[in-house]
Order: sequence, then C-alpha cells, then structure tokens
Amino acid sequence: MASDAIRTERAERRQVAALPWRRGADGLEIMLVTSRETRRWVVPKGGRMPGKTDAEAAAIEAVEEAGVQGHVGEEPLGTFRYLKVLKRRAARWCVVSVYPLEVFIQHGAWKEQEERRRMWMSVEQAAACVGEPDLAEIIRNFRG
Repeated sequence: MASDAIRTERAERRQVAALPWRRGADGLEIMLVTSRETRRWVVPKGGRMPGKTDAEAAAIEAVEEAGVQGHVGEEPLGTFRYLKVLKRRAARWCVVSVYPLEVFIQHGAWKEQEERRRMWMSVEQAAACVGEPDLAEIIRNFRG
C-alpha cells in the first residue's frame, strides 16, 4: 500500500441529512453549512438516531449544525456517498439519505455556530459548491 493512500473500512455507514430550503425574493434558496474540519460546503448531516425516524434525525441535525427549524419531508430526495476521513482510524464510506426541510425559523445563535458557517444560496450556486456529484444532482433537481 502506498504511504499516501487512504485506508478504508469495508462497511458503509448510514447517515441522514437535511436540505434546508426557503422561497426568497429571487426564488428557491438552499442553505449550506461548512464542515468542521475541512470547511467544505455541505448539508447538515449526521448519524441515524435510535427512537427517531430518519427524517426526524435529519431535522435535529439541521438545528444543531445550521440553527434552522421547519417542516421536514418524510421521504428522502435521494442518497449520496462520501468518504469520511476519521482521525486515527480508517476512512469510511458513508451513504447519506437527504430529506427536504422547509425552513420557518432561523436562530441567531445555535449549538455549532462557533464551528461552522452557514449561507443561503441559489440552487445553482449550492449545487456548484458541494463536492459530491450525487448531492449536487439532488440539489439541482429539487423544486421545493
């Protein structure tokens, strides 16, 4: 194995994500947040939660990571995969189900505000900012 190769675990981890959206003055807008370590633009996401539906878990992640609340759809818009690089462990592929979240409340302060930036952007801009092609496609196809 080359020294710069990323070692990966075989099992994929299942995660959930919210796609926060609203209708702005210029049309449909999507909120993205930065990841904590790489500062890439991503959707709020995290692990599945015991006792919660995947849609409910996605809504909780949106509150924690982006400080937004609203109505979450019960059916996922689609899925995307990404390679989560973990400190001191092998990288792991994650499969993420994305749930639409129509935002009604945007908090001025939220749990992870010191660790992340958040930004509303057009559908086209949001699709161009994310690094995962399947997530970009989900965003481009979203109609609200």
